[in-house]
Amino acid sequence: MEAVTRTFSARLVAAGAVAVLGAGVAAGPAYAHGHDHATPGAAGVGDRLYPLNGNGGYDVQNYDLHLTYPKKDPAQQVTGDVTITAVATQDLSRFDLDFGGDSLAKVSVNGRTAKFSRDGDELVITPSRSLDKHKKFTVTVSGFTATPIAPDADSPVGFVVTPDGTMLAGQPSSSHNLFPSNDHPRDKATYTITLTAPVGWTGTANGVLVSTKTSHGYLSSTYREKNPMASELVQVAVGDFVVVSRPPVNGVPIRDVVPTRLKDELLPLYADERAEMKWMESKVGKYPFENYGSLVIDGDLGFALETQTLSLYDTSFSGYPSYILNPILTHELAHQWFGDSVAPYEWSNVWQNEGHATWYEVLYAYETGTLQQYAGVATLEDYYKKVYARGDVYRQRYGPVAHPLKADSIWDVFNPNVYDGGALVLYALRQQVGDKKFQQIETTWVQKYKGESKSSDDFIALASKVSGQNLTSFLRAWLYDAKTPPMPGHPDWTVTPVATAPASAAAPMVARAN
Repeated sequence: MEAVTRTFSARLVAAGAVAVLGAGVAAGPAYAHGHDHATPGAAGVGDRLYPLNGNGGYDVQNYDLHLTYPKKDPAQQVTGDVTITAVATQDLSRFDLDFGGDSLAKVSVNGRTAKFSRDGDELVITPSRSLDKHKKFTVTVSGFTATPIAPDADSPVGFVVTPDGTMLAGQPSSSHNLFPSNDHPRDKATYTITLTAPVGWTGTANGVLVSTKTSHGYLSSTYREKNPMASELVQVAVGDFVVVSRPPVNGVPIRDVVPTRLKDELLPLYADERAEMKWMESKVGKYPFENYGSLVIDGDLGFALETQTLSLYDTSFSGYPSYILNPILTHELAHQWFGDSVAPYEWSNVWQNEGHATWYEVLYAYETGTLQQYAGVATLEDYYKKVYARGDVYRQRYGPVAHPLKADSIWDVFNPNVYDGGALVLYALRQQVGDKKFQQIETTWVQKYKGESKSSDDFIALASKVSGQNLTSFLRAWLYDAKTPPMPGHPDWTVTPVATAPASAAAPMVARAN
């Protein structure tokens, strides 16, 4: 995510999932033989920042999601059905899904009608028979409804209405405001998404368009995302949009989605994404997904968002000069590797997403000769020296880089210390191990853990192994200490004392006010 407003922005309310099952999976659904041993799945994944979000007891494998848009009205209520294929990680007597939509009609488990109730955003499901640990099962939620809302930068966005149609901005856990899910990046799954809308409207989702069908004045478009995806990264854009293909980059198809009426105005602004794709692949290796592109909506969300294979922007970006916009495009593209392909294990690890995306954002501005215009400094050293000076202020106000103090608002977690502070950790790591080893760490991270959800401890362990140095104490200090550690190679760098720091010292390095 890239903030575009007064402060860094993101989404609140986290979500849930469960640890990936390590044991073998038996084919076919089954029920628990010893019902006395079956217990309810946890109502929360145990995320430090959002302990009651998400659900335990199962690992989702795939979503088959169908959404229907009855008329050409962006503000309309939509209806849907979803079939979730999952594996039980315990003998389950009942389990939860996350769902914050309007209503639902029916739930079935393995084809049998199941009892259900709602408790806030928890959909509590009791199957007719308990489920066996390690066994695959399906749960179908039929006839659910959801109504889009207007964007509000002070609250979770989720399912959003625009003048031209609707889209989804789900980070960190608002996708379940549209459809039932296990809404936490720890539980990634593949997706088949079918969008049905009146002929004349276009439906676009993550991944590849695999089929279209017209019937009785409606067009159904089916997309397949074969790579594991966190629910917060799902995108469904339906309305008066046009999909435009650009020439592929190293075999990666590029498609952009914009309001039909703004096509000529918006499309030229995003042409640099092809150059950024070449640049990012030169830094970290092959792009991890089937295709890429930009979705631009008419509005002012206050941020851009890295929905998988189709990054989301709004028209507030249209006024930025290329030396501002292009690094932002690079930020969201970098997320496809860092945050999407390799997702955070919990939301305290969000620096892995935002620190890496900021690192490549700033590096792109530097290597394309626009860093002075972009950030008011000439070199990377100048940039990170200024960030370093803010280090203690950031840590005092927001908490250490990998340990945000709280999650009371959307600004608490997605704060300047996970963006610029996270990038500063990477700068310090490069200073410690050298550029060659640093690049090996980066490429190994995205290659080794493609499609997985990993923690800060995993990053420390991998960096130590690749570099040949025991970096545990070094990186834990940078990620978790209350004070900013000394910068390798720059003993003269100093931090601004918290007591004398001006208010501006707690702000992000690059403010992109509308």
